[in-house]
Amino acid sequence: MNDDFFSGRTRIMGIINLSPNSFFRSSYSSSEKDALKTAERLIEDGADMLDIGAESTHPGSEPIPDEQEWKLLEPVVKTLVREIPVPISVDTYKPYVARRVLDLGVHWINDIYGLRFPEMAEIVSRYPAGVIIMHMQGTPKTMQIDPQYVDCVEEVYQFLDRRITEAEFAGIPADQIMIDPGIGFGKTLKHNLELVSNLDRLAALGKPMLLGVSRKAFIGKILDLPIEERMEGSLAAAVVGVLKGARVLRVHDVLATARAIKIVDELRKYRKE
Repeated sequence: MNDDFFSGRTRIMGIINLSPNSFFRSSYSSSEKDALKTAERLIEDGADMLDIGAESTHPGSEPIPDEQEWKLLEPVVKTLVREIPVPISVDTYKPYVARRVLDLGVHWINDIYGLRFPEMAEIVSRYPAGVIIMHMQGTPKTMQIDPQYVDCVEEVYQFLDRRITEAEFAGIPADQIMIDPGIGFGKTLKHNLELVSNLDRLAALGKPMLLGVSRKAFIGKILDLPIEERMEGSLAAAVVGVLKGARVLRVHDVLATARAIKIVDELRKYRKE
């Protein structure tokens, strides 16, 4: 995959969760067959990429052993790499798991720890694959216990800037690096709103930016709605994100998002600078 993939319309990344503890139950696939059926539906709905995860990382969640994560991923990833025509990302921060799924041919490692483990960048560099570098303060278990920043947007910018340099130094090609501000990962409502509203600052880093706002808690806090009723809020945040520079949207509601963002992309063509 190269810059051409990101230079046109906004790309939609559909979510497939293999963990029964996933915060949005509708994204859960309980078997290899179920995951393949879900993948086919997401692609039909408009997904350009798929992100597969086997460990829940919602606030307060506990990590699972490397081998357990790998056992959940292995049959599904084998099948999807063989059967699915779009790029596949695996959501893992564990070098052991990353190496195993890269051996199966996945296209991206989606690292919520943002290369916190130094060997991760070196592992990814051995393969014709890319890395998504996400910002997170703390760990999933602790990240929402009073997160603090002096300047959230600037601190996330500086973190991503350092990690991009480290990734490129490790040998990951410049066009195989994406960034993600980590909405909801060690941020308060105010921090999340600041980041989405100022994504253009992060876009200045010159890397395709992935944005994951789908059905997250900050939307629920604003609207006072449960997870199941946050689609409209997710779409609104996604539209603002795209206008501010996001190139990929990681979403649960692929069809609705693809339709909404198609309108945004068309309107942007007529914008006068």
